[in-house]
Amino acid sequence: MFVIYLLVMKCILTTILFLSFYICKAQVKIAGRITDNKNKPLAGISIQLKDTYDGATSDSLGYYSFSTDEKGEKELEASSSGFISVNQKITIATAQIELNITMKEQITELKAVVISAGTFEASDKAKGAVLNSIDIVTTPSANGDVTSALKSLPGTQQVGESEGLFVRGGSATESKIYIDGTLVNNFFYSSTPGIATRGRFNPFLFKGTVFSTGGYSALYGQALSSALVLESIDLPERSEADLGISVVGIGGGMQKLSKDKKSSWGFSFNHTNLWLAFKVIRQKQDYFRVPVANQGDANFRFRTKSGGMVKYYGYISQNKTAFRTNDIDSAVLKNAFSLSNINTYQNLSWKDRIGKGWRINTGISFSTNKDDIGNEMQDANNNKVLINTPEFYAFKNFALTTRGTYAQARLVLEKKFKGLNAVRFGADYFYSNEQSAYTLYDGDRFEEKIKDNLVAAFAETDIYLTNNLAAKIGGRVEHSQIMAKWNVAPRVSLAYKTGNKSQASFAYGIFYQNPERRLLPGAAGLNYSKASHYILQYINQTKDYTLRAELFYKKYDNLFKTGFNDNGREIAANNNGFGNAKGAEIFWRDKKTIKNVDYWLSYSYLDTQRDYLNFPSAIQPSFAASHTASFVFKRFVLPWKTGFNFSYNFATGRPYYRIAYDDNQTRYVITDQGKTINYNSMSFSVNYLPNLGNQNAKTFAVFVLGVTNVLGQNLVYNYNYNHDGSRKEAVTPPSRRFVFIGCFLSFGTDKTQEAINNNL
Repeated sequence: MFVIYLLVMKCILTTILFLSFYICKAQVKIAGRITDNKNKPLAGISIQLKDTYDGATSDSLGYYSFSTDEKGEKELEASSSGFISVNQKITIATAQIELNITMKEQITELKAVVISAGTFEASDKAKGAVLNSIDIVTTPSANGDVTSALKSLPGTQQVGESEGLFVRGGSATESKIYIDGTLVNNFFYSSTPGIATRGRFNPFLFKGTVFSTGGYSALYGQALSSALVLESIDLPERSEADLGISVVGIGGGMQKLSKDKKSSWGFSFNHTNLWLAFKVIRQKQDYFRVPVANQGDANFRFRTKSGGMVKYYGYISQNKTAFRTNDIDSAVLKNAFSLSNINTYQNLSWKDRIGKGWRINTGISFSTNKDDIGNEMQDANNNKVLINTPEFYAFKNFALTTRGTYAQARLVLEKKFKGLNAVRFGADYFYSNEQSAYTLYDGDRFEEKIKDNLVAAFAETDIYLTNNLAAKIGGRVEHSQIMAKWNVAPRVSLAYKTGNKSQASFAYGIFYQNPERRLLPGAAGLNYSKASHYILQYINQTKDYTLRAELFYKKYDNLFKTGFNDNGREIAANNNGFGNAKGAEIFWRDKKTIKNVDYWLSYSYLDTQRDYLNFPSAIQPSFAASHTASFVFKRFVLPWKTGFNFSYNFATGRPYYRIAYDDNQTRYVITDQGKTINYNSMSFSVNYLPNLGNQNAKTFAVFVLGVTNVLGQNLVYNYNYNHDGSRKEAVTPPSRRFVFIGCFLSFGTDKTQEAINNNL
């Protein structure tokens, strides 16, 4: 028995050894190393034979190793979060397989560099918004005006005698403003002599703001200096109503959200009357018709089945004003200026997905503007007088009527590719028809009609080579009926991520523009004015901090020089003008260092000269200061339910000139020049939220007190000269300071927490 037992055990052991040898011999080892495209080892990468349980994970040096008894052609997959998966076919026989793998980092919106040279952005998609709607209305010096708030950013000028954005040595006509992609031709209320008017649109209409101080996208054109692109809100979070009462007027509106939360409609109306404010705060001008304005708007929005959005916004406003000022050529006479304006604006836009990876963004807009302007000479008793000797007095009696009709159609198609790569292209069509009638003191009437059809095509691509390196390359072509020429404008931007929160960017572009309306019709053979932008930027940004620095150089060519037509009116005569602008800017915003405090600092240095219009040579234009700075401070005191906001704006003196013909009447010369005093203005506002923390409240209120130029500091914007240049007067604000008191009520929606979160 014992012999039989030994024989059986021997057979079993022999079988086990044989099977073990067979199994070991059948298994194949697969090993290698995994690195990134810079040959750095990648740890924690999962390696697996697809559809099997065989695999491994790379170690700290990137090495991996495992064995398998699979045979034949198989697919090996290497995968990890943040990297593009690698799939490779291998043939497993009996020999060991050594396979090294290189993996590329996955390009994601959270990690990828942002192409931002020359651009300030505040939107849902922006990584750390710079200025949003709450920032705009709580910046004391802005008085709730979109463009005035942007003057606290670097690159802008503190111009107070004329509306608009003056950016990096460019005039206001060289900056264009868009809503949902379409141009707004009359964004500001109509001009009045020596007084900067406000923008027409409520900042809470917009959910996104892209302010490009240069090097802006090929999707936009006809602006030598900058583009402000505003995106209107989509659907409201819930139905709501609001009411506002202040020293300057009353207004209110409502938004109705459908039960399925896929559509909404709304309207608002505002009446502005400055009678009370002007009674309390003395104005430099003698108003015999206090500014009164009525403004109404309506909107509807709905989400499409594929998740897109259709939005309509319509606006109409009517305003009148009239005032007297002392005539600079006389000790007793006055100029009585009057203005009546009606403006309309309609915008319909559609954004949607239209196929695999394709998006469409299209829109149409239509607007009209009507101005009736008059000026007459009056005596000390406010009676009209007509003086023919000297003759220039007579020309101060005139009437001007302007009518403008504008339309635009726009189509943008976008195709998304792997990662964040994309290409977008499209076209614009702009129509403008402007008519004017100028009536002189003797009844002579001159009528003009300027009509333009401008077509443009553009293309732009986003190229993300890695999460750290990206480029935006594009171009735009335009043809204007007025110019009867084509232009071609290339645009390039590069961005490189220098750290986890920092990056460097470069932008280059060429930009073209037609003559401004007052210089048309111009001489035959005019070309587009041209500007070439070069921008270098560094930015370090988190949700709590923003540090941004830029260097820029802008070269002007073909600027318009002026002459006179047969009727003695100034027109664009040739393209012999030129110039340049260069400088440095820095912006710092901090929301964390001081508890419940949000503040920002900005500084700009500008060195610019240009020879254009009637300039006798290349000189620094009167709207440009060499140094500008702003400081904005916001503190919310929760126990008091109160927010305190402070701003201080500074600019060195701006140059002023008297430019006139020389004694021989052959060329322009500078007969007098100088610099204004430095610009210093401190503003302050307080916001009180009485319903804060009241969970049962049905109505929510915000009380506002705001004072601009609190200290009543002397502000001189420019100088006006009399007819022969023997006397000059400073151009100053209508009043030393302005006080705003108001109460804003919302029904159905508590916006107080939103206010606190944004340091109202």
